[in-house]
Formats: sequence, structure tokens, C-alpha cells
Amino acid sequence: MKQLIYSVYIILPIILLWGAKYAGKGKFNDSLSLEQTKAFQGFLAICIMLHHIGQKTAASWIQPQSRIVHGLDFFVPIGYILVAVFLFFNGYGVYKSFHTKDNYLKGYFTRRILPVILALYSTTLIFFIARLLVGEKIDGQQAFYYLTSLKLCNPNTWYVIVLPFFYLAFYLSFRFIKNDHLAVIATTAFVVAYMLFGTTVNHNNFWIRGEWWYNCVHLFPIGIIFAKYEDKIVPHLQKYFWVYLILALVLLHPLNMLQEIWCNIYGYYGENWGAPDTIFRRRMSLLGQVFYTTDFVFCCILLGMKVKIGNKFLKFMGTITLEFYLIHGLFVELFGWQFDGGVKSPHHIKYVIVYVLVVFALGLPSAILLKKFHGLILGLFNKKKTDKPLEAKKEAKSA
Repeated sequence: MKQLIYSVYIILPIILLWGAKYAGKGKFNDSLSLEQTKAFQGFLAICIMLHHIGQKTAASWIQPQSRIVHGLDFFVPIGYILVAVFLFFNGYGVYKSFHTKDNYLKGYFTRRILPVILALYSTTLIFFIARLLVGEKIDGQQAFYYLTSLKLCNPNTWYVIVLPFFYLAFYLSFRFIKNDHLAVIATTAFVVAYMLFGTTVNHNNFWIRGEWWYNCVHLFPIGIIFAKYEDKIVPHLQKYFWVYLILALVLLHPLNMLQEIWCNIYGYYGENWGAPDTIFRRRMSLLGQVFYTTDFVFCCILLGMKVKIGNKFLKFMGTITLEFYLIHGLFVELFGWQFDGGVKSPHHIKYVIVYVLVVFALGLPSAILLKKFHGLILGLFNKKKTDKPLEAKKEAKSA
């Protein structure tokens, strides 16, 4: 039974490639079409679920060591490179939308920022209730920290905390800077400044808790830059496709080894042993991971140019990616050894394959319900917003 967990390494490629189509000699797909990126994000959401379960079952830091059950070891360290792909798509998508949709910045908050904030706080409330039910002792101060998300009630929400700030930086840059080139530079500068600031913060229990808060966010501006110069980049990539693909794939493993070596030499945890050059060490470690994550995303784009993925399951998962990303962790916590924060989980699932199936089986309908709930709230918000101008017009007419 224990060995059945290794079946995920067979099932995942089937999920990804079922219904996939090869472009053929001399032909290429649009690897960044909305349909393709949504399908790929649906697949990545499943991989992130396995990453979180792997951290609960196979991570080297699990104590006591007797609790470690191997099987999902591959997924333990790769969470940040998976989220890197999301951030690239976020940056690419927001720039393309700005340049292809009329008056895109009008209603930008409602379309881009509000859905992310709503998803953050709806799942935060769910996790808060769950923490109370499993017996976590929460005083008034802790409740404030949790409910404001200053301290992560849902441990997997760092991405949806930083993303609205990046979206806001994009909005302010393109709203007040009329020169497109300078607006791109301003947005990029904000993200780079955030990364540099992140390296000055010691590990803690609040925002910017650790390197995973900033070691892949550079893909957001890279996505914007790619979108800006797409008309020049894509034809060039197509012309020398096999050279770039082989080079990107060949570099992937050495760059992974490089970032591991740099993280071992320099490290993100210098504060733990009083290193005098902690910030420098973090920035060197970060640099190695910048190279690695960028190449990984580049590989995904190149492979997508030749192989068009998409089936009904991935298409469906692509519609609930954000909700699944945020809610599946509840079941990861409930059925692990202990809930995030130290309280014993109400039920530990012994076999990892069963653990995976239960988390997915409960996470999927929960994500669907959340999607419907978010749609209802956003619909009411938009209706209220559109009703105001109508009321104003009626009043002006009657006057």
C-alpha cells in the first residue's frame, strides 16, 4: 500500500498529456493563449497540492524522523518554481489585457485585485473556524493577527497577499506614467525593491516569513516584459526553436544544482548562527534561484509552443485554480500529523496515496463552492456599483 504513492508519477503525465496535440514540423502553438495557460495552471494546482502534502510526509525537517514517509520527496522543494509560472502568467496577462481591452484600467480593482483579496479573506475565515474546532488556543491578539492575515491563518496564502500589491504597482505605473516603457520599468523596479527588502527581513511569523515570499516574484515583471516584446521574441524563438529548447532543458539541472550549492554556501538562515553578512548571503542565494526559476518558466513556454495541452479535466481545473490553491491546504492540515501551529490533527491518514486522494476529493468540491460564493459576492458588488450611476441619472432626469 505504501508504494502506491509512486503511481502519481505515472498519473500526472497522463493528466497533463491526455488530449495533447503536437504542432508538427515547422508549426507552433500559441503557448500563452488563455486556453493553454488556464489548462496549465489547473495542472500546476494539482502539483502544488502534492508539494504541500510532500512537506507534511516526506520533508527532511519532519520531527520525529520516524514520521517521514517517502514517495512525494520530488515535490517537497519545488513549490516556488511552480508558483513562478503563475506569476509569469499574471504579469503577462495583465499587460496583454491593458493593451487589448478598451479602458482596461477602468474597473481594474474589481476585476484584478478584489477577487484575490476576497479569496484570501474567505479562506482565512474558514481556516480560523477550523483552528478553533481543532482546539487551538486563540486569544484576542492572535485572533486579530489571524483574521487580518498579518499572521497567516491559512499557511499557503503568501502568494495572494503579495499579488494584489504587484497588481496595484502595475495600475499606478500605467495609470500615471503615459510612456509605456517607463511604466514597465516602474513596475519592475517595485518588484525588485520588494525582493531586495525581503532579503533584509529575518524569518518570522508574520509577513515575509521567509525566502519563499520573494524568491520567484521576479517572474511577474518578466511576464510583463515578455508580453511587451512578444512580437519580436516569439518569431525569434520559433526561428531557433530547437537550439533554445535544447539549451534551456540542458541548463535546467545545472542551474538547479547551482542554486542548491549557493543556498548551502550562503543560505537564507544566517540569523540563526549570527552571520555578519546575512543580507549578502540571502541575495546570493536568491540570485541562484532567479536563474533557475527563469529557465524553468522558459522551458514551459518553449514546450508549450510545440505541444498544445488541454482536456476537459484540465480545462475545468483551470476555472477553479485560485480557489483550489487556497482551500486544499485545509484538508492537508486536517489529515496530517498536526495542524499548522502545533495542534494535533483530528485524524491522521497513514497511507500517503489515501491522503492525496482524500485531500483532492474534498478540495475539489470545496473549491467549486468557493468559486460560486466568490462569484455571488462579486456579482452583488458589481451590481451595486452599476446601480449607482443609473440612480444618479434618474435623479438628474427628474430634476
